[in-house]
Amino acid sequence: MTSPEDLQVLDLIYEALLKRWPETRLEPSLDRIAALCDALGSPQLSYPTIHIVGTNGKTTTARMIDSLFRELGYRTGRYTSPHLESFLERISINGLPIPPEGMIATYNDVALYLDLIDSRQPHPISFFEAMTALAFVAFAEFPVDIAIIEAGMGGEWDATNVVQSQVSVITPIGLDHQEYLGNTIAEIALTKSGIIKPESHVVMAAQPPEAATVLTARVLERAAIPYREGVEFSVARRDLAVGGQLVAINGIFGLYEDIFIPLYGAHQSTNAAVTLAAAEAFAGVKLDDEIVRRAFANVDSPGRLEILYRDPTVIVDAAHNPHGAHALAATLAKEFDFESIFGVVAILGDKDVLGVLQELEPIIDRLVVTQSSSDRALPVDALFELAVGVFGSDRVFKENDLRSAITYAMEQCTLINQVSEGISAVVITGSVVTAGESRAILRSISGAIE
Repeated sequence: MTSPEDLQVLDLIYEALLKRWPETRLEPSLDRIAALCDALGSPQLSYPTIHIVGTNGKTTTARMIDSLFRELGYRTGRYTSPHLESFLERISINGLPIPPEGMIATYNDVALYLDLIDSRQPHPISFFEAMTALAFVAFAEFPVDIAIIEAGMGGEWDATNVVQSQVSVITPIGLDHQEYLGNTIAEIALTKSGIIKPESHVVMAAQPPEAATVLTARVLERAAIPYREGVEFSVARRDLAVGGQLVAINGIFGLYEDIFIPLYGAHQSTNAAVTLAAAEAFAGVKLDDEIVRRAFANVDSPGRLEILYRDPTVIVDAAHNPHGAHALAATLAKEFDFESIFGVVAILGDKDVLGVLQELEPIIDRLVVTQSSSDRALPVDALFELAVGVFGSDRVFKENDLRSAITYAMEQCTLINQVSEGISAVVITGSVVTAGESRAILRSISGAIE
């Protein structure tokens, strides 16, 4: 059991990390992380790696790959970002967040090296670079048999790109982080293709044509081995099921049938197909069907179309760009039978806010705009003005904080359900921060009622 003293130390560690350059402030270079890893003895080279980039679906795909390899008997390390509620979530060992005492020990091993590299580089180690190094060291110390590493932003100069991955995974690419990655799909794809290593295996989800062209060129340049959705692997069949979906997948080496995935949305079947292809590419053989079924049946993905309350139904989703909002809207339209939807949206100011709102407008009947606690949150008055332009003034309401917005939406939804034969629901979305804070708020609401 973690002691109160350990929790206090953990808070101090997080505060120290937050004083570094934030994740959103980038100086594109591998110089700092490479120097840090060299000083630490290159821990990231002590285990095989699967490296994941893309615009959406990276974290869920990482969780699926993790579950599959654990079912295959591997000791796994998984590094993902950002976190929903605790920074410990970013570093997972055998499917669980690194324990506080593990983080404390790892940080104590790394802290002096952070200061050393700070003194030798023109720019200090960033929060994300420090977290990446902590993950590399934690995985080496455990030790893991395989690491599943999600890139933070881009690929070529992302801090995670000091790994020498056996398998690169590229989830669907769309427009996001244009201020750093480029203004076109092709430019973004070029940056993300930088993770592809010479003669490695490259698993690619279906891509827009302009992204596919760029990725294929990089695969040829690196003499890598490609596995493309729709060519070398595919979703063979997908049926809705209670609590998720039942799929069949044409893998690289054979057909896998009757796979239950306890997640909603056609995009999750794509993530599952990509996961299977990545594992097959790594293993070089067809996997055992029963192992595959057990692994996917145990998958979860917090904050991704996650039902967190039942009366009324409250769904939380971390969609933060138009691509993610489109997937959310399509899933709600096709896989749920709600009479109406009360939306709660809090979004970050550096995102394509209009694009997100336009994707959500067809499926949200009434919208409550608010803001999260993030210092990057778009102020509620600015979001309200944009939302009125998309939804019209009669469909948009505003609350100054997320808890008030959720409470208001749930109350209104409950009243609607009391006088209607159909079922209405609340959907909360807009950012990972919004999803994480909403999970905590809904837990407290549930506790207060119980």
